[in-house]
Amino acid sequence: MDSLITAAARALAAGDPLGALKHVALRDDAPALALRGIAMAQLGELDRAKMLLKSAARAFGSREAVARARCVVAEAEIALVSRELRWPTRALDTARATLEAHGDGLNAAHARNLELRRLLLIGRLDEAERILAGLAPIPLPPALAAARALAVAGIAIRRLRTRAARAALAEAGQAAIEAKIPALIAEVESASLVFSAPAARLVARGDERPLLLDEVESLLASGTLVVDACRNVVRDEKTIVPLATRPVLFALLRALAEAWPADVSRSTLLARAFRARHADESHRARLRVEMGRLRAELRTLADVRATKRGFALVPRHASEVVVLAPPVEEQHAAVLAFLADGESWSSSALAIALGLSPRTVQRALEQLAAAGKVQSYGRGPARRWMTPPVSDFPTTLLLPGPLPSG
Repeated sequence: MDSLITAAARALAAGDPLGALKHVALRDDAPALALRGIAMAQLGELDRAKMLLKSAARAFGSREAVARARCVVAEAEIALVSRELRWPTRALDTARATLEAHGDGLNAAHARNLELRRLLLIGRLDEAERILAGLAPIPLPPALAAARALAVAGIAIRRLRTRAARAALAEAGQAAIEAKIPALIAEVESASLVFSAPAARLVARGDERPLLLDEVESLLASGTLVVDACRNVVRDEKTIVPLATRPVLFALLRALAEAWPADVSRSTLLARAFRARHADESHRARLRVEMGRLRAELRTLADVRATKRGFALVPRHASEVVVLAPPVEEQHAAVLAFLADGESWSSSALAIALGLSPRTVQRALEQLAAAGKVQSYGRGPARRWMTPPVSDFPTTLLLPGPLPSG
């Protein structure tokens, strides 16, 4: 490896893409193309970066398997940042296996980090935890250690394990400082803001207030009967009853929980669950049927009792009933939540992340655009969606070391 390639690789590892380009900007050999591609990616020129990396992979040839695998890993990271969730993950698996077989443990670890980040993005926490549990405890350079710790923190935050999340973010912060990469330090700081921002709203006895993440964790461990409108489940400390596929039952339950310990009139329940303005006997009959179904679902946690004017929720073990609601509730809130990461998304990628049909997501985006809450650019398959520009940290590609083979 010549001195210019080595210098460019070191500049990229230190988060200095402009410094790297000074060494290889005028070269078109395979190692230079690969490093130029990574530099352009770090500068946000993702389309140009993809072209350069594909050219580098072709230029390396079949005999330079490690170098080609490193290019694939870099392409996978660009796909992740670009929210191209249909990018072939098998290619990343094959590249990682190649790197491991040839003793390139650091770039193989980087590939694993990318896999973890993708799984977190689409909410596959169980799979991400299995991968983490199976990783060998090898020493990692600071940038890679920070990225791994961020993944650990991401899982812990989503699992509401705030102590573990804080510890992982502290580890990530220290590693980022050691890496001396400002954008990585900023990424850790941005992730840490989750502890100071409202994570949910508590609705109880007619009042509501915001809750921080630590408070949500404490609430769920308190033995209180929680109607969780963030996940559409009802739970106490030991039992969780999912109702995500039963929207009518959950709407009825939430109305009962918000009014607890008082009862709720039949007319109110009909309006909340069925949007019935003028109830007739068929509506009242359906309400009785749905209340029977709700009673069966809640049998281990609570009873639903008929009263003179309606129905009331009676917990079996808990002394308190509350509703845990999202910080902001509006139509298509889940779509907005994904777009809030500051990246541009295709409708197909959002559909994968949300587990919805592409047409459902497209309709949501069109309605949000009409309301001025999102904007798009491009046409056809290249159309991308994002929230209007806000001041935020730029996305950073964390690449641990030189791509060319030694």
